[in-house]
Amino acid sequence: MAVVHIPALLLHLTRGDQEPAVTGTTVEELIDQLEIRYPGVKQRLVDGDRLRAGLSVFVDGSIRREGLKCEVSAQSDVHFIPAIAGG
Repeated sequence: MAVVHIPALLLHLTRGDQEPAVTGTTVEELIDQLEIRYPGVKQRLVDGDRLRAGLSVFVDGSIRREGLKCEVSAQSDVHFIPAIAGG
């Protein structure tokens, strides 16, 4: 199962589970599995048919521009990283 690293701002939805393992072949499928386990997570990660603005997905250490359609394997390590702004 792929391991998804949950951003700190969403830990209240996962009851503190920081690295749940879920099944799926795309980022979208992983999010759907997270939603089944932790209702409300999908709403915070997805806007329509894409990742929310200001959110990036890293799969196995690389930023992935494919977003929800990015393929993952059972050994993948997935991070959702919020954009950091400042000046």
